[in-house]
Amino acid sequence: MRILPKIASSIAAKLGVILVVFIACPLIIYYEFRTANTEKNALLLRNVQEQGRLLARGLEPLLATGPTEALPKMSLELERLSENQLKIRLLFRPQSAETDNFFYVASVPPVSAAYLQQERQELIDTGILVRLRDSCAGDRAVELRYTNPAGQEEVLSSVTPVNTAAGCWAVITSHTKSDFLVSSLARPYWRTPEVRLAAGIYLLMAVLVISLFIGMWTNLLRFGRFARAITQDRLHGASFVALNRVPELDSVAEEFDHLVGTLQGSALAIRNAAEENAHAFKTPIAVIAQSLEPLKRAIPPENLRGQRALQLVERSIEKLDALVSAARRMDEAIAELINPPREDVDLSDLVKQMMAGYEDKVRIRGLRMEVRIVPDIHVMGGVDLIETALENVIDNALSFSPPQGVVTVALSREGDDAVLVIADSGPGVDNRHIDKIFERYFSHRPLTREHDEAVEGDSHFGIGLWVVRRNIEALDGTVTAGNRPQGGLAMTIRLPMVR
Repeated sequence: MRILPKIASSIAAKLGVILVVFIACPLIIYYEFRTANTEKNALLLRNVQEQGRLLARGLEPLLATGPTEALPKMSLELERLSENQLKIRLLFRPQSAETDNFFYVASVPPVSAAYLQQERQELIDTGILVRLRDSCAGDRAVELRYTNPAGQEEVLSSVTPVNTAAGCWAVITSHTKSDFLVSSLARPYWRTPEVRLAAGIYLLMAVLVISLFIGMWTNLLRFGRFARAITQDRLHGASFVALNRVPELDSVAEEFDHLVGTLQGSALAIRNAAEENAHAFKTPIAVIAQSLEPLKRAIPPENLRGQRALQLVERSIEKLDALVSAARRMDEAIAELINPPREDVDLSDLVKQMMAGYEDKVRIRGLRMEVRIVPDIHVMGGVDLIETALENVIDNALSFSPPQGVVTVALSREGDDAVLVIADSGPGVDNRHIDKIFERYFSHRPLTREHDEAVEGDSHFGIGLWVVRRNIEALDGTVTAGNRPQGGLAMTIRLPMVR
């Protein structure tokens, strides 16, 4: 359920929703407006058709007298019936003529013969005159938009036939009114001026909103890549401020730069303090250890109490020296966590060199080492960081393995990860404690007794595996532990390989 709030707050998710809205809204609005426009056009065409019918009815008494009587009075009658910006054409097809073609008889306003011929051809091409030719019927509204020879756009709006004894008359009306020309008659709705204007404004708004989101998103992605480059130590002297492209994020970029500088300074300060503190403590420890040598010679062997005191002092000094070294390693581990080094490390070669360095120690302890390394496995990290982690795991495995025991080191690839498994043949770890072994100061080693005093064996203070986990996680890896079925403990380290 945690995924839903994360998706809801994602810029990419919001951008996706906005894209869906920007696509869906105009489609829905366009469909509704087109439906309303279709109804408006139907009403307009009915009005035009009725207007043509009324004109034809007004001319019908004159047309019924025949062409000879009607033609002298036709121009005056058409001018009387016409309105402003309404054009009327009158065509006639004689009843007894051998031809079935229509001829122009009159026009208001008057036009040239070429103009009339072009308009007549338009009517023939649309099939209107063909239907009138057969029955002189078909009173209908027309949607025909064209540019006349004068270069003006017209809408041919109606053709009304009048059938008389002399022949078939056709009253044709066309409009140059603005309300006709800006309508969607005889053209797709999307080509109307208002739709194009609305589409332009909407597109501009969509581009601005989407570009705003994309700009912020890409800027944040750029910040993320830059942050990864900083952790991998691939950029020097660059800054978030120089990388930023959104002025409103300048203050955020400045805070990021300040944070990076603070972290790098803190890491350096911790490293220096760890080194200085270790040096300050080790110097008096070394002086005390050297001062014990003349005391050992001065106290005779038969003075058992004196010898025992010297042994306890010597062991305490060794433990104190180990504590100082452990504290230094902890401080260095913390510093590495704050600013871990990142470079291409040949893990195969590093593990092979480290195993060669353990040969004498393995032989002295009477153990056997099995090493299986897949070559050419590279990871991003720091050699010291990885080496420290591996030393702690290997030392841990050697210290728990009994004589004649086997320690196995296997390095392989699994997908995009390098997988290193280090297994011992020791007693393993109680299942109650296996989740705690990577915690700081947790140690589950048996105590030895010497001269009736409990002394922790081998100066283990429970920070080795803690350092391992901190180092590996600082490199975006993981480390886990599990008891083996055949006995012993297996440590599995996973690190992302170089891509």
